[in-house]
Amino acid sequence: MQLGSVITAMVTPFDPEGRVEEDAAVALTRHLTSHGSDALVIAGTTGEAATLTDEEHVALVALAAREAGCPIIASAGSNDTRHACALTEAVTEAGADAVLSVTPYYVRPNRRGLIRHYEEITRATDRPVLLYNVPSRTGTDISNELLAELAQIDGIEGVKQARSTDIAPIDGLELYAGNDDTFREVLDLGGAGGILVASHLVGEEMHRMVHEPEHRAEIDAALRDVYAALAVTTNPIPVKLALNLLGHAAGGLRLPLVEADELEEQAVRDMLVAHDLLQPAPTR
Repeated sequence: MQLGSVITAMVTPFDPEGRVEEDAAVALTRHLTSHGSDALVIAGTTGEAATLTDEEHVALVALAAREAGCPIIASAGSNDTRHACALTEAVTEAGADAVLSVTPYYVRPNRRGLIRHYEEITRATDRPVLLYNVPSRTGTDISNELLAELAQIDGIEGVKQARSTDIAPIDGLELYAGNDDTFREVLDLGGAGGILVASHLVGEEMHRMVHEPEHRAEIDAALRDVYAALAVTTNPIPVKLALNLLGHAAGGLRLPLVEADELEEQAVRDMLVAHDLLQPAPTR
């Protein structure tokens, strides 16, 4: 796979009526690819995939594939294998370069069920499939032992590892950090990179972490407050707020996500000011 190392899980911009704002999405793809992003994940968790219709989802992938000028990884997971396969087929036809497939959430399948699920997913596409292991959201954790078994399925080529402990390279799988605060650890382990949120704001610095390993620890330490501010409440609430404050038309959120409260907004503002991304508010 030639997906790069700094992969941004892009937000989905909405207009004031809550509709997908395609012009803003195109503008954001171009901003990200000119500020450190090697590739983009479209319609993932950060892109509020849970609230997108399939038509919106596939249209966003097609738009990014036409306009972004970089590899596009389409999120196409579901807790229903038939739906996941249909969505995988659709984003493949829309031009995705790879597919990100989350473990089936809520139903919590057992080991045999997970294997069968991913066997079916790989039959639905001729593009590389990245597993997405995010137990905090799905209730299912793919153990390293099971990851090694899934790596034997033809077509599965990587994993976005969004657990915070027991992160390890797996033979046959490219390893990507699924959390900003494990990006350095994954790179130090020899991983391929990360599927990141902070790269919306500090993509060039995160790109330096890949290409300047001698400065990696220093850069990571300097970005810890960015990671913390973007985790002050549920993703993507803080990053959408930050983008809007910086003049990008990220728009609002779809329920059940709601806007940041006063304390959350102040945490994001303080971080942006600390990194010279936003001017401090004038004092009265």
